[in-house]
Parts: sequence; C-alpha cells; structure tokens
Amino acid sequence: MATQAKRPRVAGPEGGGGGGADPVAGFLSWCQQVGLELSPKVAVSRQGTVAGYGMVARESVQRGELLFAVPRAAILSQHTCSIGDLLERERGALQSQSGWVPLLLALLHELQAPASPWSPYFALWPELGRLEHPMFWPEEERRRLLQGTGVPEAVEKDLASIRSEYYSIVLPFMEAHPDLFSPKVHSLELYHQLVALVMAYSFQEPLEEEEDEKEPNSPLMVPAADILNHLANHNANLEYSADYLRMVATQPIPKGHEIFNTYGQMANWQLIHMYGFVEPYPDNTDDTADIQMVTVREAALQKAKVEAERLLLYERWDFLCKLEMVGEEGAFVIGREEVLTEEELTTTLKVLCMAAEEFREFKDQDGWGDDKREEEGSLTLKNIPKLKAPWKQLLRDSVLLTLQTYTTDLKSEQDLLSNKEVYTKLSWREQQALQVRYGQKMILHQLLEMTL
Repeated sequence: MATQAKRPRVAGPEGGGGGGADPVAGFLSWCQQVGLELSPKVAVSRQGTVAGYGMVARESVQRGELLFAVPRAAILSQHTCSIGDLLERERGALQSQSGWVPLLLALLHELQAPASPWSPYFALWPELGRLEHPMFWPEEERRRLLQGTGVPEAVEKDLASIRSEYYSIVLPFMEAHPDLFSPKVHSLELYHQLVALVMAYSFQEPLEEEEDEKEPNSPLMVPAADILNHLANHNANLEYSADYLRMVATQPIPKGHEIFNTYGQMANWQLIHMYGFVEPYPDNTDDTADIQMVTVREAALQKAKVEAERLLLYERWDFLCKLEMVGEEGAFVIGREEVLTEEELTTTLKVLCMAAEEFREFKDQDGWGDDKREEEGSLTLKNIPKLKAPWKQLLRDSVLLTLQTYTTDLKSEQDLLSNKEVYTKLSWREQQALQVRYGQKMILHQLLEMTL
C-alpha cells in the first residue's frame, strides 16, 4: 500500500511566518547542512501558492520524478531532539490518549532553546498566534458558523483533552525538570498552539500491513514536506524508506505550477477542524456529510405511536449496538457518490424497518450470515431509489432531521456563494464555514432527492 503524509501544511489567510531577514535563504542553507536534497526543478516560495509558503515547479516535472529527499536525521521527533534521551527514559510517564506528548515536549524545548539546530526550519512556520483552526475561534463564532457540521463538538473534545493532558502529564514533567522548562514560558496557551501545529503539520508513518493492530506511529515533523499545501487532486506524495523520506511527483507538473501533497481522503469539516482551511465547492471530491446514528433512531421513534412500539425500537437499537453497527456517538457517512458506511446503514435501515416476527428470527440467529447480506444488495447512492419504501422513508426522515441542525438553509447559502460581491465581503472564517456547510447540504439534498 502506498504511504501517504497525514498531516501536512496549514493553509490560511496569512499562512507562513517566522523571523530573519530571509527565512527561505536560511532554510535552504540549513537543508544543505543536514543533507536535505531539493531538486533544482522546485522552489520554496510565497509567490504562486494558494496560502503562505508553498513549493512551486521552476521547470516542468514528470510523473515519478523526485522533488526532494529528507534524511531521517533531519526529521524532528521525540527521538532526534536534544532531550530525546530524557523523553525515552520518562516514556512511561508521558503516555497519553493522543500519543503526542513526547513530540510536543520536544517542540516546547526546541522552540525556546537559543541554539536549537532546528531554528532555520522554525522560521518557515506560521505565527503560532495566528493559526486559523476553529479551536482558536471564540466559542460563539464557532457555534454560529459551524453548527450542524460536527466541528464544534470535535473542537470541544480537543480542548478538554488538551487541558487535561497539559495539567496531568505535561506540567508535572516540566516541574520535575525546571532546568529545561518554565511553566510561565511553556504555558497552556503555547501548548494549545503547538497541538494545533502538530495537528496540521506533522506526519505519521504508516504501519506495515502486519502491524495494523498496533497503535499508530508517533507523529514526526518533516522539514520541506510540511511546506507543501494540500489538494484532494494532488500531484505529489511522500514515500518512506529506511534512510530517507522522498516526495515524488504523482503526475506531470507544468513549470510555474504549485506542488500539492495530500493527507488522505478528508472532508471539508475535517480539513477546517484539523488544518484551518477548506477546499471551495466543488473542488473537494472527498467531501462528506454525516447523519448521526442517533438521528436515525430519533426518526424511527417519531413514527412509534404507542409505548410498545417505542420499546421494540429500543430493543432493535440495542441489538444493533451489540452487532457494533451503531453507537451513541457514531455517524453514517455519505460521500458524493457512495455511502462510506454502507454496511452499517444498510443493517440499521433493515433492522429498524423489519416486521416484528422477522426481527425475532434475526435476533435469534444473531444477525445475518454473509450470504444473506449479499442477497440484500449494496447501498450505493444509485441504488437508494430502489430501496423498499419504509427504508427510503426512514432515510428521508433522518436527512430532514439532520438538515434541521443547521442554522441556515441551502438556498440562502447558494445566494451567498453566487453573489461574488457579497461573498468577498465575508470574513475568512465566514467563507470557510460557508463552504463546509454548503458542501454537506448539497450531499444531503442529493440524498433527499433519491428518497422521493
């Protein structure tokens, strides 16, 4: 399986920052010192890029050409930083749900170290105080602009986790090593900013196929690789080997064009949550809309006329939970052309709509065998109009309930997007949030049309 970068560059309204008279010249000089080889066909630039610093083709590049190679020693990680030995010794005390604490401590230390060998690399980072992740938006603005998209809920979990991680793990570690850290300097605010930076800029080396059951690899900061901006329709990809990480062109890149990486299939709500930007509609071919699993349960309960019907629905739901088809915090994910959680949604519609006697038999058999499931057919978007009427009605009711969670309707958003004069007067955040909402609603309305 081809390896892919997972967390490259933030794109934002003012992306890129850093000090020094010419941070690019300083960075390129540093690259030579550490053996980071850039092809003469590429240039690090703020000109001709979609946001902040990026990489541009000086000459035409062919598919398969090497754009740059980063030696393992040039990667900034918990192992290569100047306090790597200490972090390794204290590894047990630094375990967390995110798995990011050792790298974050490495960054906290290196950023403040006067003679850090990584300083020329840091000079190309964006200003930490100007990151555009929704976690830095005022709560009221986040709620107002992104309600219904799933982003506010994801941010609230992040903020609670960051605060807990800082006070329970990071702060005690820093207090135990006052020669290296000062909580006044290495504050919760700075830690919060570095979490966002790692979220947006770091990479995680993919596990080998036989290691799929293991915990994900620790994040890495990969100089040069994190300069590339993102597109779903990217033209470069990061490949991992024992000694180097190589960025290779995946399609021809004409002279003067920007070089784009990808970090996998990311919907716009995920892009804005993790990276602080979106791809304008309809560019993000990986965009999705979610229908919360509990929303389907709510839609089914609306049809229950008596208590016995409600109890039977809850029994069906509990059985779906047992089958691991649904959960209280799960979502059915709908792409532009396919249902990404096809098995879960098919099973849920089937179980919630089946006759009582059929459900008893289904439950006694502990679900279907594979043969039976195959007979049901696949739940592609094209097949939705062919579904049984009760299935379509439940799906339709679920979509309508989902649309009610937004504060605006599709038409008002279409009007905003079609009026360039009005759209350009919106703030950066308003524009990005509008693109997230609009993309999701277009998918949901497409689903509505198919359930008529």
